[in-house]
Amino acid sequence: MCPQVAVLIPAAGSSKRFGGKRKKPFVDMGGRAVFLRSIEAFADRKDVKQVILAIPPDEEEMFNIKWGANIGFFGVKVMLGGEQRWQTVEKMLAEVRDDIDLVALHDAVRPCLTQKMIDEVFAAAAETGAAILAQRLVGTIKKADAKGNIAQTIDRSELWEAQTPQVFRPDIIRKAYANRAKVKGDITDDAQLVEALGLPVKLVESDAGNLKITHGADIPIAEAIIKSRPQPKAKGPQGPWAAENMW
Repeated sequence: MCPQVAVLIPAAGSSKRFGGKRKKPFVDMGGRAVFLRSIEAFADRKDVKQVILAIPPDEEEMFNIKWGANIGFFGVKVMLGGEQRWQTVEKMLAEVRDDIDLVALHDAVRPCLTQKMIDEVFAAAAETGAAILAQRLVGTIKKADAKGNIAQTIDRSELWEAQTPQVFRPDIIRKAYANRAKVKGDITDDAQLVEALGLPVKLVESDAGNLKITHGADIPIAEAIIKSRPQPKAKGPQGPWAAENMW
């Protein structure tokens, strides 16, 4: 039986590295906001039964005016995030329905996700309980000393860059967040908390096309990635974003 999935999309961060007047999930990318493209990757999937989006409290009025009606049409639950990402995710996890088999956490600013990537990471998580998309490192990796000189060239053969979605059984990800305070150091993704429980997390190979928008210069790159892919022909009635859905 196909697992029922809840997709959580935290978009409540400060976007400090991005620059500009608007936070990066809400920046225009080819006529549509970045976060919309991330949501739409999951919107028509039969296995996705719940989509939750968290936004910054200071963007609530702008969001409701610009996108509130359309988000409601697609059944997306919108909530206000916390000051820190972990607080946002904890609030979102509390809203996950009891009949959900898998929880997928996806960056609002990874708008180039493909259905093949989703299929593969969902299947791996259904089998193992915890799986993430990741890309093998392909460049030469250098470790620097305190003066900015090369201290060591790192063997990259076992190194991967984590991506999203990161997908877990609900009991696993809830237990991981309950244990969060015991994890030392910076927590940079959800899988790190699951690792801290001593549980295995399956790596599902992805590629650089699953780009995370971090800086303003990433926007045209993401646009080029999406433009380079075959565009599916619309079937049946068009949704409220149809007019801005085509390049």
